[in-house]
Amino acid sequence: MNPTPRRTPATQLLGLVFWLALAYITAAIGAIASVNAPEFYGQLMQPTWAPPAWLFGPVWTTLFTMMGIAAWLVWRSAPLEATRGTLALFIVHLAVNALWSWLFFAWNLGFWAFVELLLLWALIVTLVFAFWRFSRVAAVLLVPYLAWVSFAGALNFWLWRNNAGLLG
Repeated sequence: MNPTPRRTPATQLLGLVFWLALAYITAAIGAIASVNAPEFYGQLMQPTWAPPAWLFGPVWTTLFTMMGIAAWLVWRSAPLEATRGTLALFIVHLAVNALWSWLFFAWNLGFWAFVELLLLWALIVTLVFAFWRFSRVAAVLLVPYLAWVSFAGALNFWLWRNNAGLLG
């Protein structure tokens, strides 16, 4: 790994704002697809272990904040030439993350949402290992996200299998 780049405090702050903004833009794209999510989610037959609809917003806000901070830690840890591939993967993963809300809530495609979650899960695991090379803190910040997506995958699968009429 190359030596840590010298960045001014102002550049560091702008970097943090950029990575957080990118994460929050992803959240906003997913939120657009989820406008009617509470109503739709309420129509679905739920497992006993399903969280209440109100919990998703605070959890995802926290996770997107942690993702943005993690990407920033990687960005500031080494010159861009060293982190470019890892950060590009992070951006691709954000696009995959945003797509899930469209598949599940906007288009009601339960099976494809589940398949997409499997891809997202694999990307997060890959990112944890990739981030570890640059910042252990960044990698650890992704672990709650991985746990939540694992839980979301199980919930998505259950909802799809038990709500075929609504989640084709």
